[in-house]
Amino acid sequence: MGIFGGKKPAIGLDIGSSAIKVAELKETKKGYQLVNFGMVSIPPEVIVDGAIMNTGAIVDAIRTLLAERKIKTKDVVTSVSGQSVMIRKITMPAMSAEQLDEQIHWEAAQYIPFEISDVNLDFQILNPGDAEGNMEVLLVAAKKEIINDYTSVLTEAGLVPAVIDVDAFSLQNMYEVNYPVMENEVIALVNVGASLINIVVVRGGQYTFSRDISMGGNLFTEEIQKQLSVGYEDAELLKKGGSGKGDTEEVMRKEVDMVIREVSEQIASEVARSLDFYSAAAPADAHINKIWLCGGSCRISGLAEAISKNQNLPVEILDPFRSIERNPKHFDPAYLEEIGPQAGIAIGLALRRAGDK
Repeated sequence: MGIFGGKKPAIGLDIGSSAIKVAELKETKKGYQLVNFGMVSIPPEVIVDGAIMNTGAIVDAIRTLLAERKIKTKDVVTSVSGQSVMIRKITMPAMSAEQLDEQIHWEAAQYIPFEISDVNLDFQILNPGDAEGNMEVLLVAAKKEIINDYTSVLTEAGLVPAVIDVDAFSLQNMYEVNYPVMENEVIALVNVGASLINIVVVRGGQYTFSRDISMGGNLFTEEIQKQLSVGYEDAELLKKGGSGKGDTEEVMRKEVDMVIREVSEQIASEVARSLDFYSAAAPADAHINKIWLCGGSCRISGLAEAISKNQNLPVEILDPFRSIERNPKHFDPAYLEEIGPQAGIAIGLALRRAGDK
């Protein structure tokens, strides 16, 4: 599902708040093959709440990444999320896609907290009609301002924006290519980024709910900085399991572990609030069976356990490369395993094709 659109291959470019990831896939008779994958870090505060604060830094990072990976493909699919994007399921009288196209603007005005003239709208019919003559429609609105910011960055980097997707749909697409879809199974995909957590609930392969939370791995870094009086680089190192210096090492590790535990519980509570919101409106037979984690911060020590304990559900780390063929001569398997969870959205985007709806 894209906010605008050819079925030619495109690269998937995930512009995150701490790193930019690029993925290129080739469709084969057996499924998908990894052609290219790479990532590059970007400085803090370049992207805040999904909004680009420093265009030049992003353009430079994209150009560097494409040059390093020797990527020649110009068509690109990227995605947006956060407060400038709204996804809602609505019920309407059954009608054709053509009729809906004419009416959707009027209908959307009731549901969208933004001015209709300020957004790009898209829709997908989920259920064409029930016994009462109603249909279920997935409505997506993204502020034109954020779409324009992302497209101009891509254009400036020498790329051709083919599809602007939404993080939630990219995660769902990535999951369904890699894992079997069970008819009535309800799963929650939780993508823990540096400053944003995307949550998507999928039932039997159909989108049912999503929410973005404005927090993520940066919260661990900030709390370590604050409570241990260390700089940003040291806090990042300690967050990832690095150690302090000399005699203070053991004491510092204990303090860091305590901070990580506190923040993990805070994130688990926020995830729980979103999932409770889903559960409150879900039918009795649509309780979540399992939670899958991905994103650059999902492997932080104790986070998966905190979410599992809070929800009393199994929690597992997703592998976005699980069913994707890759040549070990071109891609180090150990590297792909290490960075795998960070690749979720980029792989989901790379599954899209120019001209997709």
